[in-house]
Amino acid sequence: MDKRPTMSDVARLAGVHKATASRALNPATSGQVNPATARRILAVAKQLGYTPNTTARSLRTSRTLTVGVLIPDLTNPLFPPIVRGIENVLFPRGYTALVANTDNDAEREAAHFDTLLGRQVDGFILATGRRTHPLVQSAHDRGIATVLVNRGTDPPMFPLVTGDDTAGITAVVDHLAELGHRRIAHLAGPVTLSTGHARTKAYLNAVAAHGIPPSVVETSTYSAPAGFDAMRKVLDAADPLPTAVVAANDLIALGALRAIRAHGLSCPDDISLTGFNDMPFLDELSPPLTSVRVPQYELGTESARLLLEQMDGGPAVAKTLTLPVRLVLRGSTAPPSR
Repeated sequence: MDKRPTMSDVARLAGVHKATASRALNPATSGQVNPATARRILAVAKQLGYTPNTTARSLRTSRTLTVGVLIPDLTNPLFPPIVRGIENVLFPRGYTALVANTDNDAEREAAHFDTLLGRQVDGFILATGRRTHPLVQSAHDRGIATVLVNRGTDPPMFPLVTGDDTAGITAVVDHLAELGHRRIAHLAGPVTLSTGHARTKAYLNAVAAHGIPPSVVETSTYSAPAGFDAMRKVLDAADPLPTAVVAANDLIALGALRAIRAHGLSCPDDISLTGFNDMPFLDELSPPLTSVRVPQYELGTESARLLLEQMDGGPAVAKTLTLPVRLVLRGSTAPPSR
């Protein structure tokens, strides 16, 4: 078997010192090398089939250049753009994101967390946060570099990157009120999650500001089946029916739309409907869904940036970075017909 090419082989063939070759082949330090020299070294490495010995590098630097990323539900279209943003910031610094899906299951989350710790990840980005979260508390107590994305804890323990839930829901209610709606229901996300809590609070404040009586049904999960069940409760119990429904996210809205149709009603002729997150292809629905656009990719890039700051020695300040959102109007909202 041929000997695996080494850093010394690359340096010798490229005509540079081994330290120069090492810097050129490390994304975190390649900028310290003359660009023409770096290109020559990379070409030689490719020619030889050289791959870095990450184990040896970890022993030298006490870092594995890996980051654990826990996602609650990879089938939720909110999260893939977040992961892509994370990877696009980490990769140029030489880090690899190890992504694990928890399916919103606390035991599975804990198992993934422990497994990633066993792999000596340098830090975590958690999209699985709950308002009361023992795992996050444990990470805080152990001094593990961590950033939360989209969902935070009460009280805050780590940096959090999130969209502006309050502004988004307020814009939705203002839009519906301006159209003339006076019976506006809210299909709320789980209040154990900061997003569900914040959006419900924003809804209550917004309808109060317009003198509209509140109507809230909490869903069990951010999913289409949960939205269907919640909307069916509204339709079976409400008299008179709401003329508009504010769903806590797009998946809940999709389930609500199915329930509206199953009840023999149409959107927006009978009931206007809005979502939150503005996931892909909403403009292809019938009717296209009015939703709050959250900067999903930027949630990922900013959370990765904050984690890199921590891993570079910065403090883990429990600050919240709130990114702006925007209401996108489509065909699912219209003035009430009754």
